[in-house]
Amino acid sequence: MQNKDACTSIMVGKKASLDGANYIARNEDRVKAIEPKRFLVKSAVKGRHETYVSPYNKVTVALPEEGMRYTSTPTLDQTAGPNEEDGINEANVAASFTESVYANDRVLAYDPYVKNGLAEDSLCTLVLPYIHSAREGVEYTGKLIAELGSAEGNGMQFADADDIWYMEVVTGHQWVAVRIPDDCYAVTPNQVAIEDIDFDDPDNYMWADGIQEFVEEHQLNPDHDRWDFRHIFGTSTQKDRHYNTPRTWFAQRYLSPNASLGQRPEDSEMPFIRKAEFKIANEDIQYVLKSHFNETPYDPMGDAPERKTYRAISLSRTAQSHILQVRDLNKYKTSIHWIELGVPAFNPYVPFFANANDTDESYRNVPEKMNLESAFWLNEALAEVVESHYQEFMEKDEDYQKELNEWARRKIAQVDKEAASLEGQALTDYLTGQNHEIASHYNKRTKALFFELLTEGCELSKMSFKMDPNL
Repeated sequence: MQNKDACTSIMVGKKASLDGANYIARNEDRVKAIEPKRFLVKSAVKGRHETYVSPYNKVTVALPEEGMRYTSTPTLDQTAGPNEEDGINEANVAASFTESVYANDRVLAYDPYVKNGLAEDSLCTLVLPYIHSAREGVEYTGKLIAELGSAEGNGMQFADADDIWYMEVVTGHQWVAVRIPDDCYAVTPNQVAIEDIDFDDPDNYMWADGIQEFVEEHQLNPDHDRWDFRHIFGTSTQKDRHYNTPRTWFAQRYLSPNASLGQRPEDSEMPFIRKAEFKIANEDIQYVLKSHFNETPYDPMGDAPERKTYRAISLSRTAQSHILQVRDLNKYKTSIHWIELGVPAFNPYVPFFANANDTDESYRNVPEKMNLESAFWLNEALAEVVESHYQEFMEKDEDYQKELNEWARRKIAQVDKEAASLEGQALTDYLTGQNHEIASHYNKRTKALFFELLTEGCELSKMSFKMDPNL
């Protein structure tokens, strides 16, 4: 099996974040430049008697009779499976599933992938509706892997208001997971990231049954005095150093400017988990996910000879990006699913309250061909226009994103205040209505900028020649 996603993930603990929320976030990067995505709310189910069969690899699973409501971002084309990717369920548990990771040939020799095992197209669908905590997310997925095997390597993030867990499934049946400390953050870019495992600390580490025996039996540990998952199962190749590690370097350079001094883009031993040197805001997470090695010689939008040396974080191949802000329901009535469609560098993150029973038509309905009534296509169109005249348009685009971030903070504070006195269906209906208002505001503002830049672009044609003022 071949992984289709090539993503960048960020996790920020509640004591490391500015607002006290737990955050998990990821750019979903795809092979094609255009991979239309929808944003949906999947309804709760009861009394169901169905079997799930993946259109992608035919993995077959008997579905539980009951499942919770959850948000998701499926692909428009369902022929390769639902690919729902990420979301927040009604138990206030968030998950982001498909950070592609790759194992070395030594370990795969003894535990190869299972062709019709659990693959990225099915993970969100088969896990998120059924878990009530971040830890249960790891346990539930681990049981599925034990039963079905895995068709590929995947990193998965799970968060509730108390905990964040990161899980890496790297071979047909072997996996580990680590709890991200509350005062730390973690970044991972398509390579095995988890390091030392403390098998005497099950409160902060989880692992597949028999993984220690598997490693010992096949003599797979290259270290003398440690059990480093990255060293045992991961890779350290030229591709890693040009495609993967530079993304960690850039993120840690921004979030840990002092601790990361001396790190280089091609360093293979950058730590997975780091303490934050300042309280990390939602906007900081956005900055990293939107970045393309800004203010370095490696920026592909620059003109330095090194600009194409490394694979950037924000790409034209990003189908969608999400930031799942998991808030304490004793203080707030709902968590927030931030969605960015199109190229993160050029488009805003839109906040949607997760306790909703529907999404806006502009996010729910995505035509196959470009249509500016669709949020996905509108954002793709804006990104193309901005990139076409990057130097001329980028400042206006950044001002537009900043303006919407300011508006979003005010809107969320207003909604939180109004929602405080509501409960049950009245609360859900109110938040659903607010989501429609938010979508409308962002779409209107995006269209205004899009047409403004199109108009300005008419003056920037290379097919011009000034000689006579009358010509």
